[in-house]
Amino acid sequence: MQVTPSTFFPFLKWLNRINPASLKADLIAGLTGAVIVLPQGVAFALIAGLPPEYGLYTAMITPIIAALFGSSYHLISGPTTAISIVVFSVVSQYAEPGTPEFISLALTLTFLAGFYQLGFGLARLGVLVNFVSHTVVIGFTAGAAILIVTSQMKNVLGIAVPKGESFVHTWVVIWNQLGSINYYVLIVAAATLAAAVITKRYNKSLPNLLIALITGSVVAVLIDGPDNGVSLIGEIPAHLPPLSTPDFSFSSVRLLASDAFAVALLGLIEAVSISRAIASKSHQRIDGNQEFIGQGLSNIVGSFFSSYAGSGSFTRSGINYESGGQTPMSAIFAAGFLMLIVLLIAPLTAYLPMAAMGGVILAVAYNLINRAQIHHVLESSSSETAILLTTFFATLFLELEFAIYLGVLLSLVLFLARTSTPDIVTLAPDYDNRHDKKILVDVTTKPLRQCPQLRILRVDMSIYFGSLNHIQERIYSIAEGGIPHILIIGSGINFIDLSGVEML
Repeated sequence: MQVTPSTFFPFLKWLNRINPASLKADLIAGLTGAVIVLPQGVAFALIAGLPPEYGLYTAMITPIIAALFGSSYHLISGPTTAISIVVFSVVSQYAEPGTPEFISLALTLTFLAGFYQLGFGLARLGVLVNFVSHTVVIGFTAGAAILIVTSQMKNVLGIAVPKGESFVHTWVVIWNQLGSINYYVLIVAAATLAAAVITKRYNKSLPNLLIALITGSVVAVLIDGPDNGVSLIGEIPAHLPPLSTPDFSFSSVRLLASDAFAVALLGLIEAVSISRAIASKSHQRIDGNQEFIGQGLSNIVGSFFSSYAGSGSFTRSGINYESGGQTPMSAIFAAGFLMLIVLLIAPLTAYLPMAAMGGVILAVAYNLINRAQIHHVLESSSSETAILLTTFFATLFLELEFAIYLGVLLSLVLFLARTSTPDIVTLAPDYDNRHDKKILVDVTTKPLRQCPQLRILRVDMSIYFGSLNHIQERIYSIAEGGIPHILIIGSGINFIDLSGVEML
């Protein structure tokens, strides 16, 4: 590989694309992105068990580094729902959400996840994402959406739900406390959710979540919510991301090392999948290894600026592309505009009800469930259905990081199972078609007379250690049938390993 300045500073590749027209388009896309990420950042931080400002800090730092060192022109990185719920699931095992210890461990988890991602990128392992079925992500996000809804029931219904309980036990507690619902809280949450849904349905260009939060706040004031048990989030600090230091003690690193691997893997799958989905529309070539490096550096740098683990956001990336973003400058502008917005309007968050945030988070969770793709998977493939359902139920009933591993492992097992049984086609000469050079024809498509002393086989796919047993059984069955000679046509073989050579 030829080493050039752009190898170390990939943003040099797109600097020549910047011109007055592109800057104008990127400014508009960046402003749109900043308005959208404002309520999302607060909501995602609450999902992660962190103070609300940490979601905004993540949306300020992560997208800048990922834009400078990634390969996609349109990917917007930052806090995401799936990563947020995994962060909460992991760190809440060791510390109380919202406490300084919880924040410190979340930053350590972020640094370790970024370290793994950077290592994968430097080792040129970007191709590994190709072996992870997208069905794993669909199943995981659908399960995560159910968990998010479960976690917000206390904010939507105004009831007390113990922290750290299992999915099933949490719903048992909710069911037993239905008689204690605070209807003032429920009205605010319902009004917020309704505003988000109606705004998106009738005008997708408007920032529906921001409008929903304003609606919920107004409703809370109209019904005297604070005097009737509607709690408020409180004022977010009006300053830029402060410096922070992850906990690098041996005990903390050992505690989080394996969990950080799951966070890194999920983040990479999200980022690369979103990059490629948008690149298919923009006709841009995505470098998976460079995306790994960009995501890794964004999390490493972010951990020192009060940012928790982030990844690519499908919503914000899609809107960035639809809004006319031309270069990664749109992500940088979005982060800059968000900084200005936070400095100017942070005091207003003191009037934001927790119930309104709960309603917004329910809207986010609903949009996580890709019903069209789930229906397509269920109708199209039994093996993909198994991956989907396994990942979905593992997300609900097992540890989240284990659910990711289980889904990935099952997708790899099914992939290996498919490659371990290559097609073995029996061929015979077709003397009715003497003028065609390709006179060998598949006998299943045309009944042909075969030589009693010879069988002609064509192996389609790979001959490697996993497929040897299938190929040997076919050869042995022919030999035991009294055929003394077998000719193998190798034109359909794409790979042979050492075990395959020795078998042949």
